[in-house]
Amino acid sequence: MTSVLIADDQAMQRFGFRMLLESQDDMTVVGEAADGTEAVNLVTRHRPDVALMDIRMPGLDGIEATRRILDSGARTRVLIVTTFDMDEYAYAGLRAGASGFLVKDAMPEELLSGIRAVAGGDAVVAPSLTRRLLDAYAHHLPSSPGARPHTEDPRIASLTEREREILTVIGQGWSNQEITARLHLAESTVKTHVTRILAKTGSRDRVQAVILAYDTRLVNPR
Repeated sequence: MTSVLIADDQAMQRFGFRMLLESQDDMTVVGEAADGTEAVNLVTRHRPDVALMDIRMPGLDGIEATRRILDSGARTRVLIVTTFDMDEYAYAGLRAGASGFLVKDAMPEELLSGIRAVAGGDAVVAPSLTRRLLDAYAHHLPSSPGARPHTEDPRIASLTEREREILTVIGQGWSNQEITARLHLAESTVKTHVTRILAKTGSRDRVQAVILAYDTRLVNPR
């Protein structure tokens, strides 16, 4: 059973989400929050598997709420739900620690599969869309003229040359199938490398690994 917290300032939106989720045999709604502060408090209280997080909420917004939830060490995974496909705040939400994002007008099946994917440890954003999002909003990256090159970053230093190569192409939006074909590796080998990369770099999922590749300048926005 996957436990879900719904955080949205619109009561009708929360009601719609709840009706959909409670129609599923494998999901239960443990609470509803109308703002970010309430969402953080309810995560602490109920420890849900997944938090559906709106971005624009009064007081504490969804981005800061996501950051506080993840900084607290909670195992709850955050799925951002936003109004527009290319909402400029979605990138900030991913940087704050969200495991992915969906648009509010997504088909019910998409939302349900997204929740299940996030609960299972996967990312909801497809590699190609991740790349498009990061490229489009790369200007939101904080300027860091004194940033260390990736060779000095401890998260990268622990990787083997092959793992660094694979992290780089993950950052470029390659799927496992593309890595398998282009680097002439077995799919099981690629999956093993990806798992080790996530573990060594402390990345929760593929989305966070893509952001790491940008942050450490393994990949530069075009």
